[in-house]
Amino acid sequence: MLTAAASLSDALTITNAQAVLVTDTDHLGATGLRELTWQLDGTGIELMLSPNVPDVVGSRLHLHDLSGMPMLHLDEPQYAGAGRYTKSLFDRVGAAALLVMLFPLILATAPAVKFTSAGPVFYSRDRVGRDGRHFSMIKFRSMREDADAELEILLMAEGKSLSELPKLMMDPRITRVGAFIRRFSIDEVPQLFNVLKGDMSLVGPRPQRDFEVEQYDHVASRRLTVRPGMTGLWQVSGRSDLTYDEAIRLDVHYVENWSMTSDLIILWKTFRAVVASDGAY
Repeated sequence: MLTAAASLSDALTITNAQAVLVTDTDHLGATGLRELTWQLDGTGIELMLSPNVPDVVGSRLHLHDLSGMPMLHLDEPQYAGAGRYTKSLFDRVGAAALLVMLFPLILATAPAVKFTSAGPVFYSRDRVGRDGRHFSMIKFRSMREDADAELEILLMAEGKSLSELPKLMMDPRITRVGAFIRRFSIDEVPQLFNVLKGDMSLVGPRPQRDFEVEQYDHVASRRLTVRPGMTGLWQVSGRSDLTYDEAIRLDVHYVENWSMTSDLIILWKTFRAVVASDGAY
């Protein structure tokens, strides 16, 4: 124990530490933790203990005293709140306000898409929403017509497959106007109509395709307990640069730890990410 104490003292001096974080309380045990608090007594160095509960925000953790023993109470997942009237009202009012603000942009984008490449102005495809219900998600068309038929061959050329997030680093199907509107997420503006209809939220998990949902385990299935979003944690944490597993983890974290405050923070971060065009291709 003296050797351990000397090592800790040396480490604190060398690093000029302001806090000690214990990530494995089982390793130290009750006696070891008590000794550690004594060693730090009077040093001004904080002691923090990890509860070893992954992907849970602090607002869901509450400390209680039970017969002299501190106990952590973990609130149930918050996905039920993400489907309540307050969020739905916020989504619809926000979508309506954004459509009014962005109406000139919509008027400018529609003819730019129509007259620079063959095909319709809008791209509409089936997506899986809350509780597994299907809906038609709309976007401005950013690729040449019948681009979906080429996807699997192009993915194979990059060593990817449909079982992963099918994003191409260099996608020859994207039109010149399409590259611009995708860079600044203008192609996603029509999804505000999906939000008005109640198929989507402003913030939520990434909209899914059938083949993705077919691969879900019991963890990933939690994505479907709320409406998919125009943006989400996946959008502000790397967008197209995320792996499939990372996107799943972020979506489940959002669903289980939802709050209106987190929605507002994500919306603000989305605005900054879109302006900087981070991870968009």
